[in-house]
Amino acid sequence: MNAPRVTTPFGAASTADDVVAGVDLTGQHAVVTGASSGIGVETARALATAGAAVTLAVRSVAGGERTAEDIRATTGSQLIRVAPLDLSDQGSVAAFVSAWEGPLHILVNNAGVSATPETRTAEGWELQFATNHLGHFALTNGLHPALAAAGGARVVSLSSIAHVQAPMVFDDVDFRERPYDRLLAYGESKTAAALFSVEANRRWAGDGITTNAANPGAVSTNLGRHLTEGDFAQLPAYDFKTPQQGAATSVLLAAWPQLEGIGGRYFEDCDEAPRYNPETPLRGVADHALDPAAAERLWQVSLDMLADAQRG
Repeated sequence: MNAPRVTTPFGAASTADDVVAGVDLTGQHAVVTGASSGIGVETARALATAGAAVTLAVRSVAGGERTAEDIRATTGSQLIRVAPLDLSDQGSVAAFVSAWEGPLHILVNNAGVSATPETRTAEGWELQFATNHLGHFALTNGLHPALAAAGGARVVSLSSIAHVQAPMVFDDVDFRERPYDRLLAYGESKTAAALFSVEANRRWAGDGITTNAANPGAVSTNLGRHLTEGDFAQLPAYDFKTPQQGAATSVLLAAWPQLEGIGGRYFEDCDEAPRYNPETPLRGVADHALDPAAAERLWQVSLDMLADAQRG
């Protein structure tokens, strides 16, 4: 029997500050990837407001330091640090993991790229899948001991409504056989984010780690810098959120006390998403993004890709 759908007092217009009002994260350590721009900044700011020590894991340390100064100034917290992390570079991911010390209570896999021209990493992986999924997959697995040591750790992986048109094509995740489609590749990487949460939660719930996927909604940030007018013409008419509103669902999954022990689910607008219905195309989660068999297969495919890369 399916568990009842989770709802909260918050909604699409709620902000990250609304969600953390009254929440105390003192003594907890959080990592937010891609925290120097967009909703990553507001996610980190809200967690700092609630008292967490927050590490901004960013490609540009200079940009991260500017963001850290801004967060310190607006929250009064001095518990903000910056660490380099390029999710498209497995060496950078490994360096971040090896440098981490102590327990990790919150990991928000927020960073991402969208609709990029066809680009490949040093391993030959398609950039969007490599960054949005494989980088976070390696990061989270590498930080598993720290998450387990925290007792009750939470992992949040950012997905997108773009997943609904993009089930995983396991035989060609890198678009080596198919013509490259920027939007489809993005959608598949966001299906992967949801499937990762399903399988990680199955594997790690016994370690006290819960993982969930968050769709932040449409937010006007530099994530969309590669979208063209033609791309926008193909997309539905979104109701855009502010970055503070876009961060609310991530912060809810990371910090709201009433979600303790709840994992393997997909949230949007601060509630667990209903099943996708084409009549309401801007909402919901597709069955293929919660399929446990696909989630298990993706985990193995990801392990194999990382192992192949290590063998050179």
